[in-house]
Amino acid sequence: MKKSLLSVFIIVLFITSSFAQQKDGYVFTIKKEMACTPVRNQSSTSTCWCFSGISMLESELLRTGKKPADISEMFVVRLAYEKKADMHIRMHGSSNFAGGGEYGDVLTICREYGLVPESVYPGLNYGDKNHNHGELDAVLKGYVQKLTERSRLSTAWMNGFRGILDAYLGKVPQSFTWEGKTYTPASYIKELGINPDDYITFTSFTHHPFYEKFALEVPDNWAAGLFYNLPLAEMMQVIDNALENGYTVAWASDVSDRGFSQKEGVAVVPEKEWSEMSAEEAENVFKAPVKQKEITQEMRQKEFDNFSTTDDHGMHIVGIATDQAGNIYYKVKNSWGETGKYKGFIYVSKPFVALRTTNCMVNKNAVPAAIAQKLGLK
Repeated sequence: MKKSLLSVFIIVLFITSSFAQQKDGYVFTIKKEMACTPVRNQSSTSTCWCFSGISMLESELLRTGKKPADISEMFVVRLAYEKKADMHIRMHGSSNFAGGGEYGDVLTICREYGLVPESVYPGLNYGDKNHNHGELDAVLKGYVQKLTERSRLSTAWMNGFRGILDAYLGKVPQSFTWEGKTYTPASYIKELGINPDDYITFTSFTHHPFYEKFALEVPDNWAAGLFYNLPLAEMMQVIDNALENGYTVAWASDVSDRGFSQKEGVAVVPEKEWSEMSAEEAENVFKAPVKQKEITQEMRQKEFDNFSTTDDHGMHIVGIATDQAGNIYYKVKNSWGETGKYKGFIYVSKPFVALRTTNCMVNKNAVPAAIAQKLGLK
């Protein structure tokens, strides 16, 4: 009788636990988490590349024991706009001119100009409390388009372009006072201890040779920045090795995938095709762990070649977690403000990262020794 009661109790407990698990949705357990600065909001701009790149550099300061810093994203965005305009004009309008960019753009501005604190250059000179580049982008685009239609340019066009940026974002500070000391952007980045040459960008595609650099063919790579090309397994190994050793990863991905839900705080690649699911099955994908696809190099390449994977959004990987079924996820800091179930963070499955990653940036010391040797980093 006692055994029977015990059996009934165990069954009831199991059913109750399963029901609670289903009701609560995904339950994540953090396995490794790195320090990061608070979630920011890029708001109505196409500057995710800068927000996530700067977020990673801020985490690098924390990793090395330095005090937290709030670095201005708009300082980098503004100077990158000047470079984009120069390229667009020199290419007679054939290069991409928009608000987007790549992590290499962050490193270029760091290398050539430096950085400034957020309080020195918030980039909000147009009456809004939150970033909104709709009008700015339209004005800048119209300006450079008209210039490309001319048969000859004056020497004043760049000053005119800078004037628009000054009006909307503010003039670039040549020097500033911060915490009682006077800095230039170049001396401030030295004070922070950030060396842009410490970072590399990488990806994984078969239409270029592995272990070599190539200019990734996405519109936001307006500067034709070079990325190290790795086999898929080794790209994932770099990401995992970085996180396991206390480094974070700047991550560019496709977020138009139906399996990405900031609201639910999870991104997955269900084994069953979305087109084959009933409405109830599709809804349940975000209610509890589902079996996910095993991603291959061929699958990843096909999705990039047919435009299913596009270079949509940059985010910041700051940790590793597992769900209640033991599946591995990456804890990702987004730049859409404290939105969604996890207040600005989202848990992205390993298959999703393997399939939808367009490129990443990492401290080169986080690359496993064997891979670093293949890339000529050691």
